[in-house]
Amino acid sequence: MAMLGMAVGTGNIWRFPRIAASNGGGSFLVAWVVFLLLWSVPLILVEFALGKAARRGTIGDFVHLLGKPFAWMGAWVGWCTIAIMFYYTVVMGWCIRYFFASVTGEIPGATPGVFWKSFASSGQALAMHAVAMTLGIIVVARGVRGIEKVARVLIPSLVVLVVVLAIRAVTLPGAVRGLNFLFTPDWSTLADYRIWLQALTQNAWDTGAGWGLILTYCVYMRQKEDTTLNAFILGFGNNAISLLAGIMVLCTVFAMRPDAASEIVGAGNEGLTFIWVPQLFATMPGGRFFMALFFLALVFAAWTSLISMIELATRVLMDAGIGRGRAIAWVGSVGFLAGVPSALSLEFFANQDFVWGVGLMLSGFFFAFAVLRFGVTRFREELMNQPDSGIRIGRWWDWAIVLCLVEAVVLIVWWFVQVRGEGWRTTLDPLATFSIGTVLIQWAIVLVAFLAANRWLGARVSKEPAIGEAAPAD
Repeated sequence: MAMLGMAVGTGNIWRFPRIAASNGGGSFLVAWVVFLLLWSVPLILVEFALGKAARRGTIGDFVHLLGKPFAWMGAWVGWCTIAIMFYYTVVMGWCIRYFFASVTGEIPGATPGVFWKSFASSGQALAMHAVAMTLGIIVVARGVRGIEKVARVLIPSLVVLVVVLAIRAVTLPGAVRGLNFLFTPDWSTLADYRIWLQALTQNAWDTGAGWGLILTYCVYMRQKEDTTLNAFILGFGNNAISLLAGIMVLCTVFAMRPDAASEIVGAGNEGLTFIWVPQLFATMPGGRFFMALFFLALVFAAWTSLISMIELATRVLMDAGIGRGRAIAWVGSVGFLAGVPSALSLEFFANQDFVWGVGLMLSGFFFAFAVLRFGVTRFREELMNQPDSGIRIGRWWDWAIVLCLVEAVVLIVWWFVQVRGEGWRTTLDPLATFSIGTVLIQWAIVLVAFLAANRWLGARVSKEPAIGEAAPAD
């Protein structure tokens, strides 16, 4: 339950329906399932196996596998997720505010977007950001038992909410148009490389593969846990929630506003969720009730994912010798302050989402690189295929890891191509919201800092030799 809560987030509920609808519906699903098996599951297997063996945070796991010279790679993986945490609390704050607004009847309002424009980047958004961070900190402060207890409640509740909303959506008059669109592939469109790249991107962003979150939770895993089975359950369970969300949103759109379906699903994550969804539910019988359920589901999804991000940051500090209580206090304080710019500026929020969202592709590259350097077959036989594993992973995984390395490079290059401007000046402008320059300068600052501090990072977390190295003499 805790692992599934880590993986299932707002990206499943608000990003997946938009990306699926914008990339051919049924055709997108075909490519999406393919990359579940060629990106998400292979990297999830890596995180489960490495996390169970090393029992540390992201830096400690890379040191444990490859040695101290590679501490900076683990630091990058951890930083990307922490940087996302800084603005993810803002997203959760939006969901909390909209839930209460749907309960009290403040939304939808007469004109689409009026409530959103008055709320986004305001003092209310900042206050909700503080509430979201506080809720996450409270759970993590109670330790792993607290995380488990919350997951036992929130995840079944989330599944029930999404199923109820999906059932309501498919029973609307005209909902069959949405089902046909989502589940009828146009095989000819699969020749379009952009569908495949979007499917790969969605898998990279919504399963948690390559984020380091699974590594973190594996610190508390039982020694005889069946990690291979859990990896498949996590991957397919996460994508099942995404599929239900797609049914829920697209059936509602095609049933209530078939004339404006393309405009609605193309409105972007914020536009679809916080502008159009309230309008759609307003035209539905019992819409206010179901709208409240929708935003409550978003709150639960965001909360469980935020908990895992806070735990990751806490574990990194604990590995460096800081006590858990003090580490949680640091994460909460810094997390709130670092999230203030995103809470008060949608432009800054969009920039950070872009920079570190693409940064996750580099994290996936580092995981695949680490396995290849250690030895793919050796990693599979020594760390994955344990006696307690109910599923034995075969040689197909060796090739899948090599493919993950290629996929990460292709994704990074493709995203850079998508944001190229009109000439080199705009393309490399480090102050632009979306540009190659803003990504490279922020990446460079972080990478240079971690490389410069690599010896210190490795020394702080390394208490045992790397896997395969001899232990030092007494």
